[in-house]
Amino acid sequence: MLVYRPLVSSELSHDEVTTASAGHDDASRSWVEGLQGSGREHDRCVARLHALLVRVARHETLRRAGVLHLRGPEVDDIAQQAADDALMAIKAKVADFRGESRFTTWAYRFVVFEVSTKIGRHFWRHRPIDLDDAGWERLPDLQAAAPHRAAEERELFALLRRAIEHDLSDLQRRVFVAIALNEVPMDAFARELGSNRNAVYKTLFDARRKLRASLADAGHARPLSSRESA
Repeated sequence: MLVYRPLVSSELSHDEVTTASAGHDDASRSWVEGLQGSGREHDRCVARLHALLVRVARHETLRRAGVLHLRGPEVDDIAQQAADDALMAIKAKVADFRGESRFTTWAYRFVVFEVSTKIGRHFWRHRPIDLDDAGWERLPDLQAAAPHRAAEERELFALLRRAIEHDLSDLQRRVFVAIALNEVPMDAFARELGSNRNAVYKTLFDARRKLRASLADAGHARPLSSRESA
């Protein structure tokens, strides 16, 4: 899974640093009262929070952009949608805030979740569930390996590909290729399947167990690497 890395102070504006470092109770109370209030103060609070959420969403999307091959307009679109949806969720649930962390820390979780959801849908729509020949060729880092090691990696990945194609069920193959190889977020994949995280995780677990058994039968009795079993 892709993990959220909080923004550091150098990446925040002066106002945002002040909010983050201010007294916990006062800063959080200000946010809650502003969102639950009305009139101009409420509108200013909502606008300020939305701007902060857009900044966090864009930072989080850009952090993943290289791996996901996202470009400018896609980054901006994902960030804007994530911030919009996060703001709606925060406004709906602000009464549930209990002050166990800073309000901004609590709010960031909503926008990071929305970024993950939007990225998962982007993967689903724009990235194939099956790897083509070129995709399989990119998996092992053969150029960085010694010649004898590269040959071993080619053999291992050839065995792995055959096992995925012939030893897994259709569902197991789709789940393994999407999550372990294409890095589709598990939660987003589960939603697109109309399933849940636990069921998808169980399918992935069973697929990995089958693949380990297939590799062991072929003489490669070692655990799948993090790249193969992520």
